[in-house]
Amino acid sequence: MMRLLAVTPIDVSDEEVGRRQARYDRLCPPGLSIELRNIGTAAPTALEDAAAITASEEAMIRYFASVDPAGFDGFLPDCVLDPVVDHADALPLPVYGIGRATAHYLRGLGLTVGAVARTAAIAAELDRRLGVYGVPAAPTAVMHLSVEDIAKDEIWAAAVEKTMGSLGVQAVINACSAVDVTTTGQSAALVDPTAVALRMIAMLPEVAA
Repeated sequence: MMRLLAVTPIDVSDEEVGRRQARYDRLCPPGLSIELRNIGTAAPTALEDAAAITASEEAMIRYFASVDPAGFDGFLPDCVLDPVVDHADALPLPVYGIGRATAHYLRGLGLTVGAVARTAAIAAELDRRLGVYGVPAAPTAVMHLSVEDIAKDEIWAAAVEKTMGSLGVQAVINACSAVDVTTTGQSAALVDPTAVALRMIAMLPEVAA
């Protein structure tokens, strides 16, 4: 069994940790398990601007650097923006990026790629990340939602439906690691990056054998 330690990028409630943990439990393929922890008050409560995104990454780097890695095979930032991935060499375990794995998978299939994000700051950082990864993509569309809307499936789904059709791509990354969304009547496929990344990570023991 491959075990990963996941950490939230923002300080969330116990209820939200439980919701996200249940989602991981549901999405994990056989042979993979994830323990999710709240990063705590060292991080912001929402990624509303560039300063909050930077503070979140710095807090996560400190968390992973100080945690006891015993019993885990790797670290998983609970965020499509892949905080910590650039600093993996300084950490005691491998770091797996949800956004990186998903973007390369989609491009590897020859699909055109875009994304929808909650805020303009998240969209800008995701666009920067995709550029670093060398993945051509349409500019990420902004849905202008609150952090509370992450846990409100109907509100999130309505915003996605309204936004994704304008991207003109074949695959749209839902740029939040903690949202379940289904869409209807769209020509593009809405991609759950967490589900895709977990399937890829679960294959790693077989690929690396």
